Amino acid sequence: MSQAAPETSAAGSPAPAAGTLALADDALVLSHRLGEWAGHAPVLEEEVALANIALDLLGQARALYADLGDEDELAFLREERAFRNCQLVEQPNGDFACTLARQLFFSTWQELLYGQLLESVPLAGKAVKEIAYHRDHAEHWTLRLGDGTEDSHARMQAAVDGLWRFTGELFQPLEGFDLDLDALRATWTERVTGVLTHATLTVPETPQSGGWTAGAGRQGLHTESFGRMLAEMQHLHRSHPGATW
Repeated sequence: MSQAAPETSAAGSPAPAAGTLALADDALVLSHRLGEWAGHAPVLEEEVALANIALDLLGQARALYADLGDEDELAFLREERAFRNCQLVEQPNGDFACTLARQLFFSTWQELLYGQLLESVPLAGKAVKEIAYHRDHAEHWTLRLGDGTEDSHARMQAAVDGLWRFTGELFQPLEGFDLDLDALRATWTERVTGVLTHATLTVPETPQSGGWTAGAGRQGLHTESFGRMLAEMQHLHRSHPGATW
């Protein structure tokens, strides 16, 4: 696969291709998952909101892929093991509560991460403003469902408990980026704990990582559902190579 020379960061050093690829894959995969809600969201307003978040993430992915090479090749012609997204973003949508728990965990992390990458990732300054909206949207719904009816509370708690073990991977090093991971984890934990507590939800006491299915996405190991998602996402481009509209 041909790739252009990496973009130079504001600090004057080459932008880290491996870390940039991981960030792009996170954004692309979560964008596709959110796009799966099109036509299925519980209310029309959420149809629009989730689609807008998906488009923001798709724009981030395109900008990051463009720094690395051909964005279509990177998105549609790589095999499963070549993707470096974390396993959290590839988790199936589940019910609405699962989608929101995933979004709360990821957007809180992504906002803090890009805050640390303002000098090394050209996209970060614009993206962090979009992500603040994504995080605010997830927080709003977490509070609404967690402190809502008995049924919505139970579903939100189950979603938080089920996805918690995928959050540890967010605090692994990203190749080429100089991150303060201890500060990232501490602030993320403080913010997420605050939202969950305010929503009358219990913060899980189970480990955030360590299971065989959690923590290896950056190394190209993905969960079973990812292969099916990737096949659907890449089907049209692979079926009509070189096609134009």
